[in-house]
Amino acid sequence: MDPDIDPRIGPGIDPGLIGDCVHCGFCLPSCPTYVLWGEEMDSPRGRIHLMGQHVAGTPVTGEMAGHFDACLGCMACVTACPSGVRYDRLIEQTRAVVEREHVRPPADRAVRELVFRLFPYPRRLRAMRLPLRLGAGLRRRIAPALERVSPSLAALADLAPEPVRHRRLPRRVRAVGRRRATVGLLTGCVQGEFFPQVNAATARVLAMEGCEVVIPPAQGCCGALSLHSGRPGQAARFARRTIAAFERAGVDTVVVNAAGCGSTMKDYAGILDGGWADRAAAIRVADLAEYLVELGPVATRHPLPLTAAYHDACHLAHAQGIRSQPRELLAAVPGLELREIAESAICCGSAGTYNILQPEAARELGDRKAERVLATGADLLVSANPGCTMQITAAIRRAGATPIPVAHTAQVLDASLRALREIG
Repeated sequence: MDPDIDPRIGPGIDPGLIGDCVHCGFCLPSCPTYVLWGEEMDSPRGRIHLMGQHVAGTPVTGEMAGHFDACLGCMACVTACPSGVRYDRLIEQTRAVVEREHVRPPADRAVRELVFRLFPYPRRLRAMRLPLRLGAGLRRRIAPALERVSPSLAALADLAPEPVRHRRLPRRVRAVGRRRATVGLLTGCVQGEFFPQVNAATARVLAMEGCEVVIPPAQGCCGALSLHSGRPGQAARFARRTIAAFERAGVDTVVVNAAGCGSTMKDYAGILDGGWADRAAAIRVADLAEYLVELGPVATRHPLPLTAAYHDACHLAHAQGIRSQPRELLAAVPGLELREIAESAICCGSAGTYNILQPEAARELGDRKAERVLATGADLLVSANPGCTMQITAAIRRAGATPIPVAHTAQVLDASLRALREIG
């Protein structure tokens, strides 16, 4: 058996978690796929019904797997559920079962192997910089041909951001002024290789707020993409390596600037066992916005005269419950007007690898999100997750609208603290 899909998250689907669902329907309007298609089996309670069928002895069929694959894992239903159903646990367990028991078509298997042999490995992602230098125009001109070969490969070409100059971060960034705290910084895979400017801005902001920032080299992947895609063996392996890296660095607090990574790392103690669970529990994981609000500001904010729309990343708002903190940080920037996006709780369609593995549904959701973002009339979109940034940028481009720049919360704060005229 492939060790990457070895079911470490229990032997199967937990019947007790299934029994918590009372099928009330409160989850329906929060579920992106139900909103799109209105199909009961593509809603959380419908998928839980299918999980129950499998627990009762029904094999995983192709149709059943399709309904599970169509789930974004956005956790909006967890927020909406009045009964406290742990759908997040259920879908992780279910996906591990699907990967173990269901035989996918060869083309699907090939795409999944490509994704999971590439994205969790920063060095391999780094090798993608050369084809990215072909430029967005050329990549998009060949997209129709790619679409005929594989919609997933076409989605990859469409989503890939423009390459930026990669600057290696130092292992330690000293606090500006009096040191108030010492924290570790997760650099991430996609964030570190495609958006290194976000990590640089994060380190500067933390330092200007009095934090000494420790950045362990060769951190590797945190395991988020693997965990959310039914590969618990791979996820656990990455989790153990991440814990060990920050233990060696001598920090007990890790600040994360990517929503999906933070959500998974906060759950390490639940996905590992034995001593590793104890070691995970000894390290505090905090999202950047969450940590800065708790710490409190000391650095002077300079004016940024612009309007900004804030996008709620699902694994920040739903999985971590962090909604007010980013808005509080942005609202404190002089001159910045914050605008809300309609249907902010509905996923943009990125969802880790979803926009590659389920490109048609992802495109529908991305176009829907782009329409809501453009309706705000904002000068800038603020996003706290690299996948969301790529997804919404691509959708706005497809809309043929004037491009709206997308920045991370850290970049906005960095520009304000350093009195910059541009965010970047």
